[in-house]
Amino acid sequence: MVKAKTDSVKQSKDEQIGFHKGSLSTLAKERQELARMISIVEQLMQMHIGALKELGIDMQKEAKGSAAPKKPAKKQKKPIEDIL
Repeated sequence: MVKAKTDSVKQSKDEQIGFHKGSLSTLAKERQELARMISIVEQLMQMHIGALKELGIDMQKEAKGSAAPKKPAKKQKKPIEDIL
């Protein structure tokens, strides 16, 4: 009877280890895909900035001009550590 309980605990621990390893593998792949998406968005933004420069629009100058009047910041979101 004791051996059956030990085997059950061992199996449960092995299942938990497998679950966490699988989760980390999946999350690593999702993070890699997200980084790829960010890279694509950045490239597209640079293309649009380049096109605006060719049309005589200086985005850095406009960004400095619009940075002065800002609304008060909204309520900060809780970090994920606090939610968990």
